Amino acid sequence: MSDALSEDGSEQNDSQEELMTPVELIAKLEEAWLNEKFSPDLLENKSEIVECVMEQLTHMEDNLQRVSKGDMKASVHRMEIDRIRFVLSSYLRSRLQKIEKFFPHVLEKEKSRADGDPSYLSPEEYAFAREYLANTETYLKAVALRHMPPNLQAVDMMKAVPEPCLDSFVFLRVKEQQDNIMVEPETDDQREYVVDLDVGSQHLMRYRTIAPLVSTGAVQLI
Repeated sequence: MSDALSEDGSEQNDSQEELMTPVELIAKLEEAWLNEKFSPDLLENKSEIVECVMEQLTHMEDNLQRVSKGDMKASVHRMEIDRIRFVLSSYLRSRLQKIEKFFPHVLEKEKSRADGDPSYLSPEEYAFAREYLANTETYLKAVALRHMPPNLQAVDMMKAVPEPCLDSFVFLRVKEQQDNIMVEPETDDQREYVVDLDVGSQHLMRYRTIAPLVSTGAVQLI
């Protein structure tokens, strides 16, 4: 990867107020992709990373045009560009699938977040979620609700659409030492207990327990 990106190594991610090499940028994208893919809930949007990766891909495509077609590097660079595009597309597709599946809860979560908290939706995703909600309500009214008694023509989308299951179990790898993590009991005859998560260790735990650690980057879903 470093070879494929080294020709544009001067690119910086100023939007996150830190210097980031192209390799580090792609690593951030892959981390966001895996977390989004394996998380049962919609995570904070990473639009800054997405925009920087798209810019990086444009520069890589420009660099590739300057490489002679017979050069072996051209094939290697093309494969790396295709790989990055796949990761980026999969990340965005995972988010759209969750928005479609949980759209009323996603919109409510975005609406109720406190000022200064990170946004869960990008402006484009927010517009998509609102349009999806409006289209769903219009479809239900046209196909079913208008044929029902007046007292049954109202639908509470928050109740009609299931919420994300935060009690799902997920695999994770620890990136930063975490001590005294409270784990909820699995059965009524068990009690809560505390565990320490050592750096590099891997665990299978309820997502609800480690959701804050995913947000801070202390753990990586795998």
